[in-house]
Amino acid sequence: MGILPMLRSSLKSILRNRMRSLLTSLGIIIGVASVIIMVAVGAGAQREIENRISAMGTNLLQIMPQRFVFRTNQANTATRARPSRLTRADAAMVKAEASYALAVSGVTQRNFTVSGAGGNASIQVMGVEPDYLVTRNWQVEEGNLFDEEDLAARNRVAVLGRSSAESLFGLSSGAYSEALGRQIRIGTNYFTVIGILAEKGAGPGGSDQDDVIMVPLDTALTRLTNSRNLNSIAMSVVSREYMEAAQKEAELILREAHKLPESAASDVEIMNQAEMIDMASSTSRSLTTLLAAIAGVSLLVGGIGIMNIMLVSVTERTREIGIRLAVGARKRDILFQFLSEAVILSLLGGLIGIGMAFLVCRLLAALGVATAINPLIVAAAALFAALVGVSFGYYPAQKAAGLYPIDALRYE
Repeated sequence: MGILPMLRSSLKSILRNRMRSLLTSLGIIIGVASVIIMVAVGAGAQREIENRISAMGTNLLQIMPQRFVFRTNQANTATRARPSRLTRADAAMVKAEASYALAVSGVTQRNFTVSGAGGNASIQVMGVEPDYLVTRNWQVEEGNLFDEEDLAARNRVAVLGRSSAESLFGLSSGAYSEALGRQIRIGTNYFTVIGILAEKGAGPGGSDQDDVIMVPLDTALTRLTNSRNLNSIAMSVVSREYMEAAQKEAELILREAHKLPESAASDVEIMNQAEMIDMASSTSRSLTTLLAAIAGVSLLVGGIGIMNIMLVSVTERTREIGIRLAVGARKRDILFQFLSEAVILSLLGGLIGIGMAFLVCRLLAALGVATAINPLIVAAAALFAALVGVSFGYYPAQKAAGLYPIDALRYE
């Protein structure tokens, strides 16, 4: 029997019992749809995490002082020293000597009660240098950023995030420019608003990055915090491939600045953005693989369902098989017919499952859940569905082909 007549015969057998065929394929439909949806949701979550971490800055290194430094005394016993510190001079030294740095900024930050014409709010106030916006990949949407002259003169000027502008002046989207030139009070000091930052959105922890006020670093140190110490140093590296080298170089520069001997532990902690992205991506991939594997179990269950129904079909069609063998059909014709029926059931289930997965992903996207369908996963799911049909349909097909014509014709 040729391939086309065989396929036509298989389709007729499947369509003869439409409801049973649909229920037989249900396991495959659910399995394929579940695998695609789980992988799409996992990939979407991974992309969201990477985007949020990347939104922190471009190739960012964050240098922070260790809370406590353990040193070894002459008796070789560890003692806890006082907390380490980062100063304005440390930031200047990193900026001057770091060969992989694109931009460097000292950072001091603290929450203050800030008053504006539209109300009061507790807002994070950051003292930074102009290069900070480069390290964090931030833009000024309205007005201007303070410059080196403002920094040196310790001018009381401020740049607001969108959420801060809304809290302090009651402004809505499109009207943020109305805050320019107006005054806010941070603690007991009055500052003039000279710029509005572009929208940044939620950070990795879900915090609102737009609820911020930036002022010149030296102004913050002398007028707000009354301290020489920084909370951190932000450093943007020229390229991601130099992140590890830049991290080691920055640590060496600060060890020299703090006069630490080679045997002493470093008194700074450096957070590498590339490592954070890799770690988050690795965790997300592991969870996605686990969920896809769990969803894939339903494909095996669907395969067992196909085997069960095909065995029932062989029993029901024993006389038909006997008649076909008696009129000249070969055993391989019977084998291929029943095998093709199993494969068609699996492929139809796979195609319906793929369509269902696309529909569910669109619904999830409409609800705000990030999804990213991978074409390779779709193709792999369809291929796996066909393999399930071959694997679980082979035994019933072989059983049908192994029937003796006389015994099949006598079967009631």
